[in-house]
Amino acid sequence: MHANLLHMDLATRILIVDDDAGIRTLISSFLDKHGYRTETAGNPAEMRGMLARGRYDLIVLDVMMPGEDGLSALRQLLRNGGPPVIMLSAVGTDIDRIVGLELGAEDYLAKPCNPRELLARIRTVLRRREAHAAETGAAPAPADDAPREGLWLFAGWSIDLIGRTLVDPGGELAPLSDSEFRLIRAFVQHPRRVLTRDQLLDYAAGQESELYDRAIDVQVSRLRRKLARHESGADLIRTVRNEGYMFVPVVTKG
Repeated sequence: MHANLLHMDLATRILIVDDDAGIRTLISSFLDKHGYRTETAGNPAEMRGMLARGRYDLIVLDVMMPGEDGLSALRQLLRNGGPPVIMLSAVGTDIDRIVGLELGAEDYLAKPCNPRELLARIRTVLRRREAHAAETGAAPAPADDAPREGLWLFAGWSIDLIGRTLVDPGGELAPLSDSEFRLIRAFVQHPRRVLTRDQLLDYAAGQESELYDRAIDVQVSRLRRKLARHESGADLIRTVRNEGYMFVPVVTKG
């Protein structure tokens, strides 16, 4: 089992199941660098043991494994209401792909796959799940220690995540654009941890946002200027060189 300790505090947890240790390490390292918290298992039995001990947001599951194969593991996993699954297989025929999708996999990639394509598929699956949860009224599972919706306080400021309002320590309403609100909501929901630009895109952008790539830097600068209107708002967002940004203050329930 592998866990990258540099990212143990990140919210989105992905489990990679593959009997090839090299592939597990390659995928895990790449996803870690893009802001995900990853762990790995070498076979379905190990996967089930890890699922019994913790929650995962998505599973990347290999099809061709000795002993119990990935399709058999997928059947049992979905019967028990497991997380969404992306299948990987060295046998990339249409029949195998159709079988995997009909069994309930969210997506199916042929191996060897480009890690960037896998990253794009993961983002799509997670966003699709979030959109479905919003439509049906079923809230996606939050991070273990992330603030929930409602009123939250930090450094004398208050933000209402339902009412979408931000009030400074003097009681003045701070006007925010939609993208700025999504950005500060992401910081408030994940305080005192480094968020990469890619992760901020996932948390804050949404499917119809103007945020993209380095435009995150521009949005952070604008948000900083609005927070800096009040003395207590200075330096609330710290730049972590070559990593991303950290929301420094302690966030508490209002």
